[in-house]
Amino acid sequence: MSAAVPAPLRGGALALTAFALALGTFMQVLDSTIANVSLPTIAGNLGVSSDNSTWVVTAFAVANGVAVPLTGWLMGRFGVVKTFCTSVILFTIASLLCGIAWDLPSLIGFRILQGAVSGPMIPGSQALLISIFPSDKRSTALGVWSITTLVGPIMGPILGGYISDNYHWSWIFLINVPVGIFCALICWRGLRSRETATRKLPIDQVGLVLLVLWVGALQMMLDLGKNDDWFNSTRIVVMTVVAVIGFIAWVIWEMTDANPTVDLSLFKHRNFAFGSVAFCLGYAVFFANTLILPLWLQTQLSYTATWAGLVAAPSGVVAVLLTPFVARASGKVDARILATISFIAFALSYFMRSNLNTSASTWDLVLPMLVQGVAMSTFFLSMVTISLDGIPPERMPSATGIVNFARITAGSFAASITTTMWDRREAMHQSHLSDAVGSASPFQMAHAALERLGFTDLQATAAITRQMVGQAYLLASTDLFRVSAWLCVALIGTVWLTRRPSAPKGPIAAD
Repeated sequence: MSAAVPAPLRGGALALTAFALALGTFMQVLDSTIANVSLPTIAGNLGVSSDNSTWVVTAFAVANGVAVPLTGWLMGRFGVVKTFCTSVILFTIASLLCGIAWDLPSLIGFRILQGAVSGPMIPGSQALLISIFPSDKRSTALGVWSITTLVGPIMGPILGGYISDNYHWSWIFLINVPVGIFCALICWRGLRSRETATRKLPIDQVGLVLLVLWVGALQMMLDLGKNDDWFNSTRIVVMTVVAVIGFIAWVIWEMTDANPTVDLSLFKHRNFAFGSVAFCLGYAVFFANTLILPLWLQTQLSYTATWAGLVAAPSGVVAVLLTPFVARASGKVDARILATISFIAFALSYFMRSNLNTSASTWDLVLPMLVQGVAMSTFFLSMVTISLDGIPPERMPSATGIVNFARITAGSFAASITTTMWDRREAMHQSHLSDAVGSASPFQMAHAALERLGFTDLQATAAITRQMVGQAYLLASTDLFRVSAWLCVALIGTVWLTRRPSAPKGPIAAD
């Protein structure tokens, strides 16, 4: 820290710089969700299956998660302003590369780069917002910043869907270019004179390499396993062994190194351990469902990408509207109660979805999303409050880095596992449906009815098969929604293994 703290910005300079910092946050959050509804379009354009296209989402999430623990070291070594602005510039370049990607491997590679360089954007924008506002306005600044992180998930599916339906999918990435240039220029011009003090800090190179090794191997195993017949494939076995050995070596190294990349000793704190588990698993379930729902709507219910995005949007709208009230109540209400409300609302939302059918109206799809918005408004605030309770101030950067790394990585792993289970459950249900109607009278009656309507034998068989596939994917989806609901119910117990945390001193952003 510098000895002389710069005075807060005021007037137009404050408004413009705060807007640019908020844009930095918005871009990063937007890109974590904007591709979700565009996956079928991207898959079709690049000539790959929809399940392979999920790499576009998981690659970004894993790279971003691995980069987060490095943020504290980068800011201490090079300064917060320089680190943030450089991150924005690199993110902008990576977005341009994603937009001009020529096939799926190149797009995945550029998404990895985009995720890796975006690690400092959210914590950097938060730290700089605090520094430029007067002390009596910092709570308001962080409140606006927190809402920005919720607006991104709302706009992501809508914007991604609209672009995919009306323009080339590459524009979901190319729109970052002018925004990123504006953000970097305004922030550098307004903040370069306010750079924080730097110091030479040791970096845990071995720990970082081991982290990238085991996380990358595990993610590749989860993403490739469904196409490689899992452990009947040599490369899946090799990746599993690398992931297990790498994880064990990483844990041992981080527990014994003097300057670990990830300070695992923080898990000795009861609230941090149980709170982090509940936070990561809850977010993993949420993230996986935000991926499955638009895939199901577009591939099986003939929704356009735009309408799939609009179905998902109400949850974010409700969250934005309720978050200020929840933040105000957080100082008076036990955070464990708020977390319980969140998990109950999540569970209710998933239970409602488990009763959907292929004739569900748009309102039937939107209503569970409104309930999910209630969950989102309390989830981030309560879980961060619980997880970080009792952590000494000097260890807070490390603690927040671990929580965000674990949360983001868990979401990516869950997305891969869920898409795999979705396909496997569909295959199982389709097999059962085929056994039930294949040679029985219902099939023959339906076939005869279609022929009377003018269908050829081949057309009638194809129409019945299409119906069976649609019903199989419906049953697979409702299976996953039901499992998600029961997982949220179970996580309520984990929340109550923690002690009551003290009230937060100010708003906690859902980063």
